[in-house]
Amino acid sequence: MEFRTPVAIVEPSFSIEPLEEMLFVGSCFADNIGQRFLDEHFRATVNPYGTMYNPVSVFHTIAQWLDEKDRFVADGPASNRLVVFITLGTNHVYRLKSTGEIVDNCQKRPQSLFTEEELSIDECADSLRQSVGLLQDRLASLNHPRTLQVIFTVSPIRYAKYGFHESQLSKATLLLAVNRVVKELSNADYFPAYEIVLDELRDYRFYKDDMLHPSPQAVEYIWQQLVAHYFSPAARRFLDEWKPIKAALAHRPFHPESAEYQAFLADARQKEQELLMRYSARL
Repeated sequence: MEFRTPVAIVEPSFSIEPLEEMLFVGSCFADNIGQRFLDEHFRATVNPYGTMYNPVSVFHTIAQWLDEKDRFVADGPASNRLVVFITLGTNHVYRLKSTGEIVDNCQKRPQSLFTEEELSIDECADSLRQSVGLLQDRLASLNHPRTLQVIFTVSPIRYAKYGFHESQLSKATLLLAVNRVVKELSNADYFPAYEIVLDELRDYRFYKDDMLHPSPQAVEYIWQQLVAHYFSPAARRFLDEWKPIKAALAHRPFHPESAEYQAFLADARQKEQELLMRYSARL
């Protein structure tokens, strides 16, 4: 007898390889998943200018990051691909009355200076297309052109301040916009984090105390699903080999100054460097 409703995950059009270069932009859910990739030695950049919740702010982040990191992207370590996770939280935006500009952060300025608006499906989709197009153009212009793979997700975090019905409408707008863009682009996939939390993990034990944000256990489950469906065999082997070294480095002894522990730590660090060098040669 089945006591849950597993979410079917469409097999992706590509596989994530060990130590890949990645960019995570979006809501605090992007922070959580991006940190997991950092912990596993992927070359990940996670929300370089803070969390961004709507498609326009995501576009602003990508544009700024590309401008500031132009030399890094062009002259950095050899890599054939950039993998980008875009995690959307809401279609609500704040527009500064004096300029008409959609801002990414109100910076604690008075609410009277802004108008709150809701982006339409078309407006969300247009911003997502602009983000992908900007990334593609920049990567294609390098001396050693690189390909792009985008994974869209919608954050499962609900916005209680909207009211739960309005929150669902906001998520629906994002889901429809993402679905439209993914159907248009051959290098874009959708990972159903939203559906996994709401349908498969349909229990408040998978939420933090605020009953809105996914718990560490829920984030871990979503990570496991990403590994199972998106990681290449080589990436999964890397995780298996890295796991005991990672545990050794995380060990906190009673006497960290002892010669025995220092030798143990040096051995773990040596194994870490050997592992990274071996898999870096595959890039």
